[in-house]
Amino acid sequence: MSLVTLIALFSLIHFVLFDKVILPTVLKGQSPLNEQSWKYMFLLFLVYYLLMTLVITFITLVNKKYGPGVLLPLLMGKYRQHREEERIFMFMDLKSSTTIAEELGHLRYSGFIRDSFMDINQVVTSYNAEIYQYVGDEMVLSWRIAEGMDNMACIRFYFACNNQFQQRADYYNHHYAKVPFFKAGLHMCKITAVEIGEIKRDIAYHGDPISTVARIQSLCNSYDKSLLLSKPFTEHEEFLHSFHSVSLGMILLKGR
Repeated sequence: MSLVTLIALFSLIHFVLFDKVILPTVLKGQSPLNEQSWKYMFLLFLVYYLLMTLVITFITLVNKKYGPGVLLPLLMGKYRQHREEERIFMFMDLKSSTTIAEELGHLRYSGFIRDSFMDINQVVTSYNAEIYQYVGDEMVLSWRIAEGMDNMACIRFYFACNNQFQQRADYYNHHYAKVPFFKAGLHMCKITAVEIGEIKRDIAYHGDPISTVARIQSLCNSYDKSLLLSKPFTEHEEFLHSFHSVSLGMILLKGR
């Protein structure tokens, strides 16, 4: 289809724009190009089109794999050596996932998770979130500090996801008889980022705070909360200007 479009576009330029408009008005009927020249121009046009298609496809695939904005740092070798970064991490986990899986069966449950993640993906770019990992029915997201704290995008993202699910409630009720709801934990921390792997490359984040975020999220059921934040996050100036939080006191995290 793309090749047909290319041929149609080139024919429009040659036989309509050039022959019918430019040649009789601007060039006074004396064309500097013969048919052989047009053939060479078409071949150049075709080669350029194919090269640009490959480049755009490559950029699109990299963006889908790593997320927007990662290609240039990868090409420049930014993550070949480990480097320390300060980031915001959010672990989102489907509430009552075991019960839902038993009710739907593994095939419908897989479709339920797929649709849920697709709806979250519709919200990601609007709030500058980066998808780090999918782990079963859990999604791990990350923000650079400046982007995550800009108008508290990392917090508003969570509520935007819930709003997206509610807007699609009719679809979920029709296909699965239930609407997804995710509980989440959020933490601001320093981690180590590095490019790993050879056959399958990826950017990995290492550090004790990563497991801390997961354990914060795991406490949502214990305290009957949908969103839990770490103390360093709630003490940030930008958060204090925008939201009010309720302290649960000092909690000893499992394994910490």
